[in-house]
Amino acid sequence: MNHSEPRIYLLPNLMTAGNLCCGFFAVLTIFKGMEMNDFSSAYPFYEKAILLIFGSCIFDLLDGRLARMGGQESPFGQEFDSLADIVSFGMAPALLVSKAVLFNLEGRIGWAIAFIYLLCGAIRLARFNCIANMPKQKGASSNFQGIPIPMAAGFIASVTFLLINFGKQNDWGNDLGYWNYVLAAGMLGLSILMISKIEYPSFKKIDFQTRGTVWGILAGALVLVMLLNENTRWYTPTAIFSLYLIYGLVRPMLSKDWRRNIDHALDGEDSEA
Repeated sequence: MNHSEPRIYLLPNLMTAGNLCCGFFAVLTIFKGMEMNDFSSAYPFYEKAILLIFGSCIFDLLDGRLARMGGQESPFGQEFDSLADIVSFGMAPALLVSKAVLFNLEGRIGWAIAFIYLLCGAIRLARFNCIANMPKQKGASSNFQGIPIPMAAGFIASVTFLLINFGKQNDWGNDLGYWNYVLAAGMLGLSILMISKIEYPSFKKIDFQTRGTVWGILAGALVLVMLLNENTRWYTPTAIFSLYLIYGLVRPMLSKDWRRNIDHALDGEDSEA
């Protein structure tokens, strides 16, 4: 056996491969949508691509959990995960938004905004890997610096999902009006958040053995019902990702006790509050 070879653990990296697979097919599906002559024909392809991006989020959630539960974290898994993330949460959302929503902006502004998002996502992943490989200091926070790219992609995909559904229902055609500019501004804001030092919960301590509460189970059940309900499923993903995004922004304004209790609850730790 060659001891210079990196350790490759099956289950965690299989989940990462699933993440990459969803991202790859999301990109292919977006290209198919780009070949359509009108928005109504392209809509099913863009909707499918968004669902594939959500699928990548689920696989990305599982790979780290399985690695930590089995003590199978490795440098290979870390690098593989980042490479998959740049496709699923960088390239796919950038392509989706630039063609499905931002293509009506003047000149090449839409493509430029999409590239800035992709660039900031790549920088955020590179910085994360550098920080992860540094010696851990005692008592160091497990929070992320900057919003993680899967959450940024989830927010972009969910808002796009909502907008193109509105466009379909209200017969907006190819022009989403001022929503083009709203999403453009949101994408630029997310780009800045990804490379910022604003802290966001990592959820790393939540796994299949984490103890829950009655309220937590009720909240999870409510979210599931809203996702399955025909009338609310369009809004629920946007609400979930928006709450996470907003929490990072308001977190520094909270008292230390509130911040500690909320962080403990989000990380699955026992808390008296």
